[in-house]
Amino acid sequence: MDKPGQSNKDLTSLSSNELSSLFSSIRDSEELEGGISQLPEHPPMNQERKIEWAAKRMEEIFDYTGQKGIVPLKEVENVVMPVIKQAADIPHLYHLFYELKTKDEYTYQHTVAVGIIASLIGKWLNLQDSDLKELALGATLHDIGKAKIPSQILNKPGKLTREEYQEMKRHTLYGYELLKDIPGLDKRIPRIALQHHEREDGGGYPIGLHGKNIDLMAKIVAIADVFHAMSSTRVYREAEPFHLVIDQMQNDVFGKFDPKIMWIFLYRMMLSLVGRKVLLSNGEAGSILMVDQYEPLRALVRTGKGLVDLRFKRDVRIERILKEEDEPA
Repeated sequence: MDKPGQSNKDLTSLSSNELSSLFSSIRDSEELEGGISQLPEHPPMNQERKIEWAAKRMEEIFDYTGQKGIVPLKEVENVVMPVIKQAADIPHLYHLFYELKTKDEYTYQHTVAVGIIASLIGKWLNLQDSDLKELALGATLHDIGKAKIPSQILNKPGKLTREEYQEMKRHTLYGYELLKDIPGLDKRIPRIALQHHEREDGGGYPIGLHGKNIDLMAKIVAIADVFHAMSSTRVYREAEPFHLVIDQMQNDVFGKFDPKIMWIFLYRMMLSLVGRKVLLSNGEAGSILMVDQYEPLRALVRTGKGLVDLRFKRDVRIERILKEEDEPA
């Protein structure tokens, strides 16, 4: 018997709008019926704990997506995105080096961190608020296709075999398939999932697109993705030192990534560190005083021995950002 108010039409007689409405209602009801664990009503107050809390929610969202084949979009939008938006209002990237460090939960922590970093880059590029909202959501869901990758591949502590690596790369296709037919979802969001491993020189995957054919938002997410991946501890390797991450990204400005986006990222990231304590590669600790827009990695640093201008001390570089408890008294 039909439920009260339910139409007697069969599916073949429904219009495309009616079908979209029907599928949307089914999706909404499935999201509410279970599969996602009972969440605390509000995240904790501490910013670091909020990010960890959001990462835990993403783990549950990935598990649900892997089991059901459906992305619980309302959970992402209503539970995770407010945390990402708030974190992106704090214009410092250095804290992401010290938070989200549990290597066994890297995949879920990574989605939150990439959402934050991509949001910051979007602000630095002066994207409109509506575009920033879509960018943040797309960045947070960029790896949702990994929900369909077997856990023994996703969490393998050693090097992947050739066959395993080919399967891992399919997460871009799986993510696109999971997102492309969600009613009302901006089409750039599935494109981010599909294209975030594409590169300017055509050397990326899954299609091998060149720069002019890659969506702007996917280019932004590519930079955020690589930055956080290199600076994070994972099951098969330790995090790279700060200077190696930055050096590698600077080396990739021409070829792999959009140079305009990358230079803005490097400059604004270093600018956000002005006043922070750093450890130099010569063992001295000091504070960043000034950043040159043409050589953002070559900052002016005040140490206990005086000023060190890294533009002229080419054999010295910033080794790492110091946490407050590590800073000299």
